[in-house]
Amino acid sequence: MDAATDLAPLLSAVAAGDRQALRTVYERQSVRLFGVANAILRDRDAAADALQDAFLRIAHRAHQFDPFRGTPEAWLAAIVRYAALDMARARGREIPTDDPALGDQPVEAEALERVSASAEGRRLHQCLATLEERNRRGIVLAFVHGLSHAQISARLELPLGTVKAWIRRGLLRLRECLA
Repeated sequence: MDAATDLAPLLSAVAAGDRQALRTVYERQSVRLFGVANAILRDRDAAADALQDAFLRIAHRAHQFDPFRGTPEAWLAAIVRYAALDMARARGREIPTDDPALGDQPVEAEALERVSASAEGRRLHQCLATLEERNRRGIVLAFVHGLSHAQISARLELPLGTVKAWIRRGLLRLRECLA
């Protein structure tokens, strides 16, 4: 059994209150999940806080994981993403970046290389490659970098409705491709 496939039983053990299972999930996934939080917050200390908050949520919500609805990795990443977004909202502002080109170039190659290591990731990567570049860029900025539709609109200097439509169409195409 590889590290990816044995996360589901570990989450079941976490749901039953097994602290060692939670520790094992943390040891196997914390580096990747820290990267998710850091990509959203762009502040290592805040990302560490978001990761800690996320693991508290994971400990309390492990019973909600359903392996028929998605992979353990995606479920964990979603919890970390929401914890980081909650923290960003609580701060009331976006953390500025020194990269003026962020959003101007496709960013998925670097961000998705790690995801494409798994079979599900390779399939997702193949489906993303079939999307128009504008749809793919919007999805990556929203789901990998954690930007809101309004932030993407401002970053790409496009109307908010256009950005929302691109992301929605892209997600619908992804759903079809992955089905």
